[in-house]
Amino acid sequence: MLRIVTQLAEAQTELQRICNRTHSEQIAQKEATVRVVLDDVKRQGDTALLHYTQKFDRQSLRADDLQVTDAELDSAYQHVSQGLLSAIRTACRNVEAFHRQRLPKSWVDFGDRDIVLGKRYTPIDCAGLYVPGGRACYPSTVVMNAVPAKVAKVGRVVMVTPPGPDGAITPAVLVAAQEAGVHEIYRVGGAQAIAALAYGTETVPKVDVITGPGNIYVTLAKKIVYGTVGIDSLAGPSEVLVIADSNAQPQHVAADLLAQAEHDPMAAAILLTPDSALARQVVGEVQAQLVHHPRRTDTEKAIANYGLVVIVDSLDTAAQLSNQFAPEHLQLEVSEPWELLRQIRHAGAIFLGYSTPEAVGDYLAGPNHTLPTSGAARYASALGVETFMKHSSLIQYSPAALSACADDIDQLATAEGLPSHNNSVRLRVGKEPSSDDLD
Repeated sequence: MLRIVTQLAEAQTELQRICNRTHSEQIAQKEATVRVVLDDVKRQGDTALLHYTQKFDRQSLRADDLQVTDAELDSAYQHVSQGLLSAIRTACRNVEAFHRQRLPKSWVDFGDRDIVLGKRYTPIDCAGLYVPGGRACYPSTVVMNAVPAKVAKVGRVVMVTPPGPDGAITPAVLVAAQEAGVHEIYRVGGAQAIAALAYGTETVPKVDVITGPGNIYVTLAKKIVYGTVGIDSLAGPSEVLVIADSNAQPQHVAADLLAQAEHDPMAAAILLTPDSALARQVVGEVQAQLVHHPRRTDTEKAIANYGLVVIVDSLDTAAQLSNQFAPEHLQLEVSEPWELLRQIRHAGAIFLGYSTPEAVGDYLAGPNHTLPTSGAARYASALGVETFMKHSSLIQYSPAALSACADDIDQLATAEGLPSHNNSVRLRVGKEPSSDDLD
């Protein structure tokens, strides 16, 4: 049952509790387990990879079974409907069009005294994409991770995803991978898959950046391997915060809350509204829509533990609470969403108006659905084409330009006690090393 809170202090406490739901002693215990898995895969390669696939996924595979074959990829097209294929292709087009707008441009500026400064963007060599399985299949996650890598012109895009009960991967996921530009697919999941991408095995290549959401074990594994490889973010359980006014439809708001709660027992679903009648109606609608929900058990757990309705005194207060929570998904189901948007500072993705459910962003609007969670929207952003690129500074000085700044460099290098820094300039501009430098 969704709880209703009316006191501001209690609302702030509850929102903080929900934001911190992944911080616990149990998480620390899981991290210890993950470290063992990572170390084993790092040392033993495919042997450990196959061992943990048997242990956690109950699939007995050989090393030759890890990579999905061309025959499997071709066969996948025979097992998806034309409607689904069309939807995947539409999603790919929309996501590609959006991310092309975000493609960073290299630039060079020619300044005075022949000083040339610039920034050069280049793609990483190899990207590793994690696509979760288990509770559901996620062709949309394939699209959201692979298409930006394709736009960035990453040379090798590798995907890992857990094998199904029969060792196979859902055809929709395989088709999405081909349509989105994935080059290689491996049937392996969990922390062991992250280890394989980070360290490489005899079969799975080492990558430069790992992206994609997963369960807590996957997230912890990404946290640990960061530094060996880059990562997109530490995506936690999904969350939505809805700000709704009296004109919002209770059925719609309830469905929006459940759309996140159905992801995971740790997903969060929060409503902030100044309308107490709407709040009560939404609670009733959530219960009604849960009755025949095919994922009722997990969804009810999420609602019971991390569902919340807060009755606020105004939309201004709702915006303040939202900024404190910094939600992954923020829905502004109000009559003037663009006006309220002025007060929003922190959110992964913002959905404006009554006709913009979060689901359009999940699937095919174009912006990425891999977003910061658990308050990370205060400092982090959605996955994008920039995730698969890095930039190098470009600097060129003419002899005259170097001579003109030599005294300033002298002062700074001397202040820092770094004489060879100073000499690297002085020798070029025809000055003798200082006596201090020769001591």
